[in-house]
Amino acid sequence: MLKLARMATALALIGLATTLPACSKPTATPSQAQASADGPGGPFTLVNQDGKPVDQSVLNGKWSVVFFGYTFCPDFCPTTLTTLGQAMTLLGPQAKDVQVVFVTIDPARDTPPALKTYLSSRVFPKNIMGLTGTAAEIAQVAKGYKVFYQKEGTGSSYSMDHSTALYVMGPDGQFRTVIADGLTPQQDAQQLADAMRGT
Repeated sequence: MLKLARMATALALIGLATTLPACSKPTATPSQAQASADGPGGPFTLVNQDGKPVDQSVLNGKWSVVFFGYTFCPDFCPTTLTTLGQAMTLLGPQAKDVQVVFVTIDPARDTPPALKTYLSSRVFPKNIMGLTGTAAEIAQVAKGYKVFYQKEGTGSSYSMDHSTALYVMGPDGQFRTVIADGLTPQQDAQQLADAMRGT
C-alpha cells in the first residue's frame, strides 16, 4: 500500500511539474499535464553526445535520472545538473549504479558536440549522458515522458519553456518515481537512495 501511495504521489507531481516555470513560464494544457497509470517512459531512438545512435536500452542495468532541458537554459538546467553532481557525491559508492540522462528539448541548437561541451562541466555529474535527435524524435520521447516544452521568441536568442520533473527509472528501464526540481543535494540523494532500496 505504501508503494502504491508513493506512486500516486509521484504521478501527481508529474502533472504539477508541467505547470511550473523553468526557463520561463510554460502553460500546460490538461492533456499535457495528464499522467497515465503506466507511468512515463517508452521507446525512443536518439543520438548521444558522441554522435552514436542509442535507444531506450541505455536505461537498462543502471538507475537513471532522466530530465529534459537545453544547453542555453539560463537557470533550471545548470542548477539541476550542479545539484545532481553534488547528490552523486553524497550517494557515495551507490553512485556507480546511477546515471543521469539529459534529453534536450532544443535539438536545433543542441547538436552532439554542443551537448558534449556543455556536459563536460566539472560541477555536473560525471556519469551523465546527453541525448539529442530530430525535432520529431524529441517530440516522441517528450510525449512518452509527459514532458511539456515550447519555443518562445524568434531569432538565435529564443528560449524554451519546459517542465521540470526529474524521472527516476529503475535498472529495468521502467519508471519508479519523480523528483521535483528545487530540492537540495541532500534531498535528491535521499530520494534516490530510497528509490534504490525500494522504499
